[in-house]
Amino acid sequence: MKAKREYRNREEVEVAVLDALVDRNDDGMTVFEIRSHVETDIDDLETALANLKEDGLIAANEGDHRTLITPDDRVIPDPEEDAEEPSFVDQIIERLPL
Repeated sequence: MKAKREYRNREEVEVAVLDALVDRNDDGMTVFEIRSHVETDIDDLETALANLKEDGLIAANEGDHRTLITPDDRVIPDPEEDAEEPSFVDQIIERLPL
């Protein structure tokens, strides 16, 4: 599953992080798990996580002696909306470079 469309107009690494977190929104992910899903170096990943946290799109929670990162609820698409076919305009917007 991908993050909602309104959160996809961000840096490529930030969108990849959001997508990875939305896929595992119930469990959360450690930084190492995110890094295994997002192909970038650790500095870019750190910057992306900092930007997303600053904008309130992710949260970091400590539990079981590790830090889990989860997406904010507003980033997670509604499954009913996701089932709809994207409109022609939506398809064009997805293909536009950032």
